[in-house]
This record gives sequence, C-alpha cells and structure tokens, in this order.
Amino acid sequence: MKKTLSVLLLCLPYVLPAQTANQPEKSVRSFELGEVVVTAANPTDSLSAVYANDMANYNRTTVGEALHMLPGIHLANIGARNESVVYLRGFNLRQTPVFIDGVPVYVPYDGYVDMGRFTTFDLAKIQISKGFASILYGANTMGGAINLVSRVPSNKLELNARTGIYSGEGYRWNINAGGAQGKFYYQLGLSQLRQETFPLSKDFTPVKYQMDYNRNNAQRNDVKASAKIGYTPTENQEYALGYVLQKGQKGNPPYLGESPRFWDWPAWNKESLYFIGNTGLGEFSSLKTRLYFDQFTNELFAYDDDTYTTQDRNSSFQSFYDDYTLGSTVQYEFRRWKNHNLQAGVQYKRDVHREHDLGDPVQRMIDNTLSIGVEDTYRISPSLSFIPGISWNYRNADMAEKYNADTDIIERLEIGSNAAVNAQLGLFWTVNSQHQVQATLARKTRFATMKDRFSFRMGRAIPNPSLHAESAIHYDLTYTGKIGRLLGIHYSMFRSDIDDVIQQVILVDQDKTQLQNRGRARFQGVELGLDASLLESLKLTTSYTYIHRKNLTDPDLYFTDVPNHKWAGRLGWQLPRNIAALYVDAEYNSFRYGSETGLKLDGFFLANTAAAIPIYRNLVLEAGVRNIFDRNYVLAEGFPEVGRNYFLNLSYSFQKK
Repeated sequence: MKKTLSVLLLCLPYVLPAQTANQPEKSVRSFELGEVVVTAANPTDSLSAVYANDMANYNRTTVGEALHMLPGIHLANIGARNESVVYLRGFNLRQTPVFIDGVPVYVPYDGYVDMGRFTTFDLAKIQISKGFASILYGANTMGGAINLVSRVPSNKLELNARTGIYSGEGYRWNINAGGAQGKFYYQLGLSQLRQETFPLSKDFTPVKYQMDYNRNNAQRNDVKASAKIGYTPTENQEYALGYVLQKGQKGNPPYLGESPRFWDWPAWNKESLYFIGNTGLGEFSSLKTRLYFDQFTNELFAYDDDTYTTQDRNSSFQSFYDDYTLGSTVQYEFRRWKNHNLQAGVQYKRDVHREHDLGDPVQRMIDNTLSIGVEDTYRISPSLSFIPGISWNYRNADMAEKYNADTDIIERLEIGSNAAVNAQLGLFWTVNSQHQVQATLARKTRFATMKDRFSFRMGRAIPNPSLHAESAIHYDLTYTGKIGRLLGIHYSMFRSDIDDVIQQVILVDQDKTQLQNRGRARFQGVELGLDASLLESLKLTTSYTYIHRKNLTDPDLYFTDVPNHKWAGRLGWQLPRNIAALYVDAEYNSFRYGSETGLKLDGFFLANTAAAIPIYRNLVLEAGVRNIFDRNYVLAEGFPEVGRNYFLNLSYSFQKK
C-alpha cells in the first residue's frame, strides 16, 4: 500500500485533467443555536476555533487531532487506557469539559472523555474558551470549555461524502446531507472510522510484546450517526431537535515496559438527545432553552496475557458502566437597558453512574449539579465593552454505593455537598477595524468527580467524600490585529494561580492513600499566532506556545504531558489553473515529563503533507503522507506513536440553491 500511495502522490498532478479544486467544507455553516459566546469577544478568531475546511484539508479525523492545531492546546495520551486527551493551557479534560452544541457530554464518573472516539466528519467547527469561558456554560469550567458545534444547511440540498483508506488496514467513510425548505431545515450525518493496527517507525526497536512494526492490539472501530431537524417560524425564533449516536470499539496496545496490562474495550458507546430553542419575547428580550439526555455505556475487559483469550488471574475482569446525564438550561437575554446586553442562566444536571464487574451486583452513584449565573455586556462606547459575570454552583450527591465482596453486600458510603462561586471581569477594546485588545480576570472552579470522592482504587485508597472544589484565578492580556491586508497577529500573555488542587496523600498509619485538597500551582506562558496571505493562492498559519507549570506545594513533583515549547505551522497552496491544492503542516514539541518524579520524554518534530486534486466536477481525489520523516516518538512512556503512514480519499460535494 505504501508504494502505491507514494506513486499516486508523485504522478497524480500530471495525469489528471485540470479542474477547479472544490473544497466544500469552506462553506459549512455552523449551528448558531449550539454556540456559547461572550458577546464582545471575537467568536471568529481563527486561533480560538478549528473550522471544517482545515479539519478536512489537513486530514484531522478526530477531535483531539483537530484541537492540537491551535496554540495553547497540547495533545496527550493516557496510554494505560488508550485515551486521546488534550490539555488547554495546562488544564486537563476534567477541568475543561467537552460540549456538543452547548450540551455537556463528559463521562459522569471520572469527568474524562476520550477525544479519539469523537470524529470530526459532521462538525462545522470546534470552539474553545480559555480561562474566560462564558458563565453560561455552567459548572466545572475551571480551565475553559470545548464546544463541538454541528453544521446546518444554507441551501435546499447539500450533500458531501468522503471515503478512503489509510495505513494499518484502515478505512473511513462519511456522508453529510442537509436541506432548508421554507421555515424548516434538516441535517443528517453517518460515518465510520476503522483500523486494524497502526505502523510503527522503522527506528522503533522491537521488544517483548511488540516484536514487529504493526502495533499490537491497536484496533478501533467508531461508527457515528447524527440528525437534526429545525424550525424557524419567525426571524427571532428557532427550535431544533438533535440526536447523536456513537458506537465504538477499541483495543489497548500493551505497555512496553514492566507489568503490562492486556485490556480492550468491546464497547465505548455514547448517545445524546437534545432540544434547543430560542424564543423572542418582544423587541428587547429572548428566552433560550436546552433540554438534554446523554447516555454512556462502556465495557472494559482485562485478560491474563497477550493472547487476549483467558481471564483466570485475579487481575483479570470484565467491567461494565451504564451512565446517563439528564439536564436542562434556561437562559434569559435582556436588552432594554441602553448599552447593556444582560444574560442570566440556570442550569441543572443529574449524573447517574452504574457499574459492576461480571457476576457482581450493580453499584450506583448519583450527583446533582445546579448553576445559577448572570453575565452582562456593557458597551461603554462603540469601541469599548466591559463584561462582568458571576455564578453560584452547587453539587450534592444523592447516593454512593460500594460492593463488599467479603460480605456480598452493597454498602452505602458517606456522601456530601459542595458550593463554589465563579466570577470574572473582561475589558474588550476595539481600537479600530484592524486591532482589538482584551484584558480578562476570572475565578473558575471544578467540583471533585465521583471517582475522586468515592473510589477505593482497588483497595489501595480511602475515599474522601468531603473533597471540595479546586479553584483557579486566570489573568489574560490578548491582542488580535492585522497589519495591512496580508498579515494577522494574535498574542496572549496568561497566568493561572491554582488552589485546593486535589492531590494524592500517603496515609502512613494506614498504609493507604487518599485524595485531599492540598495542592497549589501556577501555570503561566505566552501564545503567538500569525496568519499570512503570501499570495492570493498561498496561505501560511503558524503559532508558538510557551507554558511553564510549577507545583508550589511540592516543587519536587512535576506536572506531566505538556511540553514547555510547542510550534506548529500550516501552509496551503492553490496551484496555477486550479489543477490541485497542496497542504503541508509541521509541529515541534519540546520534552515533556512522563511521570511526576521527573522522567523526561524526548521532544520531537513531525511533518505531514496532503494534496487535493479535482477529477471531474465535484469529485476530488485526496492523498497524503503523515509523519513524513518516520519519527519514533511517544506521548506517554512505553507507548510508541504512529510512524510514517499514508491515506487516500475520494470526496464528493453537491449543492442545490
């Protein structure tokens, strides 16, 4: 397959007829009802969002890969669980929740979500908020928020489809279809991303449990279906019903060091049903509502050895999760007062976690979270806006159970409650049409998860139901502007002072550990982004992020997974006579810590390339090579990443106005 794709890449520009390279994703319209924005901030900032065209052009098939294109975002891997995660200015996914169209979709039990299971095929854009995230997102946005915004049609009929193959016996296909007729619209999506393995770099040295260059137990199969129907009876009214179904299976490549695990996930499934409505209440106010149901089912099997057939040892098991979240948001907007845009919101969500091992009874944990907040955009002048916001957040547990295998009894654990206040101030100054400056200050919090409070860590820990919220105070100064018509600049200085960090403490007298609010930390750094139109057909985007994270409580313990330095660049070139479009992207990551005790993982440089070549009318052939130089690198110690790999796609688009 490698030789075939290499020949195609070299020869296609010379053998195909000249047609216009159609890039349908450039015209994708985002679902505005699903966005959550601070009114005076710049929602179109290309350094705070990834759009459908870039996800397609640079072959970013998962949300984690797409987000890594932005400054301040770092891709990581929880190797022991084969989970793709991102860090936003040093904050992990428990502190930076994930939403679909403003609906929270993170896993109730531990707050994490596997970004590798979320594909990008039906998205219009991915929106991020750093530190100064809208109060209206609700609780737990300590580090910010990530919002996956779906697409809606602009024409009577819109269709785009893509199918392809890639290294590791992989294939993908997706179809998006939508249409707008009068006051109604619909949007449908269906996709699959499947792979049997992935190739390792030829610089990788074979070891026990990995004797060749096809990664063991690295299979995946992710199927996704989405649907949305909408009704817009008047200009200031819109109602939409959305549904997303994800069915996933994944293997867990074994750790290539001492004491490997032999795990896989026969099921990693998510299902979301939501209603979003916006009702205009006269000239000066409106009411926006969200109602949602989100379900997560999960199966984790642990085996005795790398044959993945027997489960006879004490360390082997079959674990089952069956979780759901039921919630609602009511948001009122009031514009009658001169120069004010006041928004108030109430959000309630109920998280239910149910788990058991094969043969054991089901254990339940139930949390309720309430958030009440208000945010005002006050326009001091046409060019200057002041945005204060405050919210009160409350979490209480209804139930926490633990199965005692010795007594064969379900025991009730002690439960508790916790309240936290989020507050923020922002000053946004539009100097002129070319330049904007913003200064923000925000205090944000995160409640301890069910796992934080109630897990026994397989008998090694003592639960702590009295854990209270972590907090962070964020300072940010950002400039966004343009020099002439060709160069765009983005520069941010940021600092976060973090308190009450939940840390593991050794209880010497009991020979066990416990999570406690003991930690203090400081994250600070800079982000720089440049957008340059070198020619009408040549566009360059580059960014640099520096971040330094310091453990103030115990400087001898290090924060993991985030390098101090990250550089990334993308170059897109439309060839003369539109015979093809070429895309090149590259990144450099400095070393990162792979353990709290100071284990260093080497930095790395990666480069990728792709070409989009029109065949006939709306039919386009796409091909590319990722990790061109076949670098052998890791994001987590003992878990080598993908070596040189290839893809070949065929895409089609159609629009009827």
